[in-house]
Amino acid sequence: MIRLLEPEAVTPSKLIELAYQVFAPNGFLENKLNLEHRPQQVAMARAVSETLLNESTLFFEAGTGVGKSLAYLIPGLMHAVETGRPLVVSTHTHSLQHQIKHKDLELCRHFFESAEPLNRYTEFKVALLVGRRNYLCNHRLTQAINSHGELFPSEQQSDLERIALWAEETSTGLLEELSPPPSLDVWEWVHADASTCNRKNCSPKTCFYRKARARIQEAHCIIVNHSLLFSLISAGATPNNSPGVLFPEDGIILDEAHTVGDIATEHFGLHISSSGIERALKLLYNPLRKKGLLARHGTRRDCESVQAALNANDAFFASIRENFLQGRDLVRLRQPGWAAPTLLSPLKSVVDHIGSCIQRVPDETAQEELKDHRTRITSLHRNLGLMLDLAEESHVHWVERGGRKGTRITLRTAPIDIAPHLRDHLFTRQAPVILTSATLSTGRSMEHLVARLGAPRARTEQVDSPFDYEHHLEVFIAADAPEPTPNNTEAYTQYLVDMVTHCALEVNGGSLVLFTSYGEMQRVARLCATHFHASSRPFLIQGEGAPRSVLTKQFQKAGNGILFGTDSFWTGVDVPGSALSQVIIARLPFKNPSHPLLEAKHEWIRDHGGSPFVDMTLPDALIQFRQGIGRLIRNQQDRGVLTLLDGRLLKKPYGRQFISILPKNNFTRLTRENRIHVFPQGNMD
Repeated sequence: MIRLLEPEAVTPSKLIELAYQVFAPNGFLENKLNLEHRPQQVAMARAVSETLLNESTLFFEAGTGVGKSLAYLIPGLMHAVETGRPLVVSTHTHSLQHQIKHKDLELCRHFFESAEPLNRYTEFKVALLVGRRNYLCNHRLTQAINSHGELFPSEQQSDLERIALWAEETSTGLLEELSPPPSLDVWEWVHADASTCNRKNCSPKTCFYRKARARIQEAHCIIVNHSLLFSLISAGATPNNSPGVLFPEDGIILDEAHTVGDIATEHFGLHISSSGIERALKLLYNPLRKKGLLARHGTRRDCESVQAALNANDAFFASIRENFLQGRDLVRLRQPGWAAPTLLSPLKSVVDHIGSCIQRVPDETAQEELKDHRTRITSLHRNLGLMLDLAEESHVHWVERGGRKGTRITLRTAPIDIAPHLRDHLFTRQAPVILTSATLSTGRSMEHLVARLGAPRARTEQVDSPFDYEHHLEVFIAADAPEPTPNNTEAYTQYLVDMVTHCALEVNGGSLVLFTSYGEMQRVARLCATHFHASSRPFLIQGEGAPRSVLTKQFQKAGNGILFGTDSFWTGVDVPGSALSQVIIARLPFKNPSHPLLEAKHEWIRDHGGSPFVDMTLPDALIQFRQGIGRLIRNQQDRGVLTLLDGRLLKKPYGRQFISILPKNNFTRLTRENRIHVFPQGNMD
């Protein structure tokens, strides 16, 4: 047994040695939790400890199964307890936030309790940070209940009643507890906001948001998601003139860090939607119901100003849809003044009317709520002006159509180069930043990602997965697939239908089929459905009502289901065992180069003497390809089949780069003629 440092001897400078001893062979982690010793986990824990102490930047790629959560949480918690400096852990989704809090951190606490020399760390405090709008406000709920007849039509009042019953039971007040979620229009009236969540209206004993903030102030570990983190940073939440992310001198660990670039890009830009403006205005005055804040506290002319703005909003975005989009889903904006500023004056008029109303209203609570709405409309007015002028020269601007019926029009901007923003907010500070994922590299180099994120002096390390891919994984690559070109869509679709149907039905366990295009997925799904249903195989398709988390649970429960997915299904799907026995990749994950953001980035790369394909398109595809592959083998016992149906792997020069990052060295060429003889049948045991 390794002798650990005595509690009184533990100082920040000793944490590296202590962390090593925890993860070492025959160390406390192995003995107390009966976890298998993994050299890769030791290497990561040491690197994390050194980075925390040196207040530097680390990119650490840890293959699937390394146990990276414990490798960064244990030394991170010890460092936070010893220094009094909070550790911020940011991950990709809300569900991963909860996994870290309720599974990984509780395991850490149990571990500290079981090892006497580590008992000093047992009482670490944890807080989950989500946006204010995710919390119920009891004060606003009471107001909504008292005015329910004015605010809500009859079909929405059942949601309000359900929220009221839930409010008596919940300890967190978090929206995610409500299933199904309430109407967005109802939640808008009861969630916490800056205007009403204050000391006058809210008791620290009963206010869910204030209780959450209090926990954050006391916490050693604060768990956030990337979207919220970059939303806060872009809004200026970073402490003034202090190295830190949320608090002075805090360290930050970004898990699932391969998503950071895209999420940060979104939050350092602007977006304005037709529905967002409409919703903000109707909270002030809803012409159909004759209700809203200005209906209660304002004059007829105040309400008429909102009506005029709503009409202008409808006309403005209808003009964009009919005259600008012209049936297209995306159009890049290149010239200032691309649209008439017909909405600016009506929005400014609403701002002025709210200001006048504030002067007349004696009730302080109503004043604060009106001020909050004035700030919201002012922001919409300012951002719309910036969009019309294309004022952000370093940004790309575009308009897009979305929503289930294609009626929502959104104006967007995004920085072409995210590196300067992340360099300023994350990497040029005397505070530790650790980025980790199973896929940060394009093989053996993280140069692409490090440069893209603006951290050229960062330390980089990689450790491979401990899983036995050579014996537990079979790889098949299509050798007779037609070229997936716009002129060959029908032939390629028929090929996919034939091969996907055969390969999915030959494997008794579940198959996850990954696409790069929602349209292609739908075409293949329609033609495959009859075969799957005839074989009594559960068939699940992304976009048919249920969110990803629900589809994944249904797929896992089925045991032999077939799940079609795009985009988010390439990452984050964790289904161990035979319920996921095969991953089928329909096409190499090259992003659509016609998207305005990618188009602008390609132009920027060419202007700086680079090659868009070599410097961006191919590296991004390699990382997503590795993510898709990583869905298959999730533990030491897993076995599975990886089926790759894009013939470019064998025919194009770049195909060798994809093949080189496969988790095993050999594969089988698969054709329609030889599949009966070479493709496995039955279970993957």
